[in-house]
Amino acid sequence: MFALAPLALLALAGLASAERVRTSLNDGWRFARFTTNPDSLSYSVLQPWMMPLANDFIVTGTKYPAPSGTAPGPNISYVQASFNDNAWQQVDLPHDWAIAGPFGAPGISGGMGRLPTNGVGWYRKTLTATADDVDGTKSIFLDVDGSMSYTAVWLNGNLLGGWPWGYASWRLDLTKHLRAGNNTLAIRLDNPVENSRWYPGAGIYRNLWIVKVDKAHVAQFGTYITTPAVSTTSATVNLVVQVENLGTATRQVDVTTTIYPLDAAGIPATAPVATIKTTTASLPAGAKLSLNGSATIANPRLWGPPPTQTPNLYLAVTTLTSGTTAIDTYTTRFGIRTITYSPTQGLLLNSERIPIRGTCNHHDLGALGAAYNHAATVRQLTTLVAMGTNALRTSHNPPAPELLDLADTLGLLVLDEAFDCWSTSKTKNDYHLLFPAWHEPDLRSFLRRDRNHPSVVFWSIGNEIPDQGSALAAREGAALTAIVRQEDSTRQVTTAMNAASEKDALPGTVDIIGLNYQGEYGSYAAFHDKFPGKMVMGSETASCISSRGTYLFPVSTSNNARYSAAGGADATTKYISAYELGNPGWGGSADAVFVAQERGSPWVAGEFVWTGFDYLGEPTPYGGNGGARSSYFGIVDLAGFKKDRFWLYQARWKGEQAMVHLLPHWTWPERTGQVTPVHVFSAADEVEVLVNGVSQGRKKKGGAGVYRFRWDEVKYAAGEVVAVGYKGGKEWARDVRRTAGRATGLGVSVERAVIDGDGRDLAFVTVEVVDEKGVVVPRANNTVTFEVAGPGKLVATDNGDPTDMTAFPSASRKAFSGLVLAIVKADKGGRGQITVTAKAEGVKQGQVVITAK
Repeated sequence: MFALAPLALLALAGLASAERVRTSLNDGWRFARFTTNPDSLSYSVLQPWMMPLANDFIVTGTKYPAPSGTAPGPNISYVQASFNDNAWQQVDLPHDWAIAGPFGAPGISGGMGRLPTNGVGWYRKTLTATADDVDGTKSIFLDVDGSMSYTAVWLNGNLLGGWPWGYASWRLDLTKHLRAGNNTLAIRLDNPVENSRWYPGAGIYRNLWIVKVDKAHVAQFGTYITTPAVSTTSATVNLVVQVENLGTATRQVDVTTTIYPLDAAGIPATAPVATIKTTTASLPAGAKLSLNGSATIANPRLWGPPPTQTPNLYLAVTTLTSGTTAIDTYTTRFGIRTITYSPTQGLLLNSERIPIRGTCNHHDLGALGAAYNHAATVRQLTTLVAMGTNALRTSHNPPAPELLDLADTLGLLVLDEAFDCWSTSKTKNDYHLLFPAWHEPDLRSFLRRDRNHPSVVFWSIGNEIPDQGSALAAREGAALTAIVRQEDSTRQVTTAMNAASEKDALPGTVDIIGLNYQGEYGSYAAFHDKFPGKMVMGSETASCISSRGTYLFPVSTSNNARYSAAGGADATTKYISAYELGNPGWGGSADAVFVAQERGSPWVAGEFVWTGFDYLGEPTPYGGNGGARSSYFGIVDLAGFKKDRFWLYQARWKGEQAMVHLLPHWTWPERTGQVTPVHVFSAADEVEVLVNGVSQGRKKKGGAGVYRFRWDEVKYAAGEVVAVGYKGGKEWARDVRRTAGRATGLGVSVERAVIDGDGRDLAFVTVEVVDEKGVVVPRANNTVTFEVAGPGKLVATDNGDPTDMTAFPSASRKAFSGLVLAIVKADKGGRGQITVTAKAEGVKQGQVVITAK
């Protein structure tokens, strides 16, 4: 399932083995959560021991000396080897302590998903070190990809430091306090209430690594690759390597980098295509040096987005040699491409205009929470790609590093975003508390971590910053933009603006005009006129809301309607109509955005839709007391089931694909003889609708930006409704809806029938409630119970219903609009057949077999 880690790739290709050893530290932890503070510690107490970790990423600000005195915590029982943690929960990482629920956590709003993210969490693990590990020639690091939040780390009772921001990736040096034999690693996290506007997750929710390397080595995020000159016949590759010496004596090191092309499976060729010649450096004890080199690749294979381009990748292998001994090998995956940000044409990749067809996405994985999972992330991204997505916005924070690896492989363009606020708050305990001390190290570490990814095409320094028209916002925006330009001059910077006027100072501080919702109603032109030298794009568009499979009447005659009780919303059930016409007031329907971009603003680079998937928290408009748990904005629901809007975007973004999509479902016994509008989404020239064989008329496409065909006077009659699309006068595609009978059985299918038996890979099992002919019963809400036999277990269930407060680990769940999802994994080391059985009262059970390998 997509690329392995680069060091593993080297071994597969038969290349030199790596002297650096990077090992997962995810397995075998003990965990406890406390709703009240169990240890009297706080960020204010721990901060002096955290701040020195930021020094490597502080250039313009003041660096922090190591604090004097006794570090906090040595008398806390949880950090001591003698503490008995047998009563604590056994967990593997990545881990989100809140996702198991229950919903309705005290003090947690609907905006944050009603799940128990708050509290203090302690993790403990025994590390075993060999005599070789502690012989004085090596450095042993703990690399944290992300932990939510205010994380502090102790080793053998010694506080090593920590990092407060939950989205940061950071490193700790364990070497000084590591000893041969068993070592006690204890990690404390502290999540306050009101620390986010959406579900933040809780815990060590991204991967954790141990890195063992020679005292002289390539530093963290220690390479920076640029390709300043690219043509079809050659490409210049510039490389900066930062090496550091944590030993006590000066070291003479030679640094050489060889570059290999990667094949479609991510495996490097056995022969390099270029070598950056050896540089010899004298590296004093405690010093860091940056070494520059360059090479030319003949006939480069360029990285670019499908379908018109190919996401070709290269691997740079940097080797440090002392004498005749290789002491470190560091790998960097990168791509070769050119980017042009044109104010008149939009985005050009390798001289080809690429319309941005993007979606915004929060970091949670639905029923799995914020804990990173590779299979679930692949499922999300490939679903979006099937819709025609070619771009992602990481809303509103740095993503897990592996998401960018996948984007590189898939050829997705990424708007990599840092912050949701600066020094002015949106919620009581959000990032504004950290901004004064941490914005520079957080931003620089984020940029250095991600800047070698070819998929990263834009940097965003913030989203909908409060007081966008103020002088303060302009000053902070200018300062953050300056940091980005210092760290990476190859990409342009934006901030997502929903309230700034073209007359304000903030838009002038960034390179790209990123507009949230303003473009739907005419602001594209105003900004374009004011800033004729800057590219303009929709950094956040639409905000259409809907509940999958739920159709409410009457149906608005407008293609862009604010939801209301009079049409499109039901405050009793808390559902929004799936005719996909409704918006919450600040945005617009997909239809409105299409028209605005295609008819009036051909120079707009494209859009990032809010959102690709539903996500936990922000259940607009039903976020109040007694309201929903998750959003309605997604084109795909929380369970990964496609809403009708999926095909509306596919019609525009993949217009060459033969497709018509018909809605609503056709099982309305209470509406016989009543007007039941039929809509069709398609890029066809013409569409005809037939009800029980009788034509309701053939309609032509409504002009630029219109992909919705409407028959608003159709009267319901049980049977069959068919939509036929035509291109060039010939039938192009068709779709059908049939009236369902009584529910008689459960149809069970699985997206991937073979999974890895590693205890992490997942199978996504879909259950359809069907009638005797196999037609999905569209309003079925049968309670389905799952049983798993064999070397596997049930992880979670979901149905995409934002109002369902059943805890995700539950084995029983009601169908929503006829569908239920089960997520299953193999046992660690499991092999063989896993049988998943779905049962519901009064209907025939269904079953599917998954093979663990």
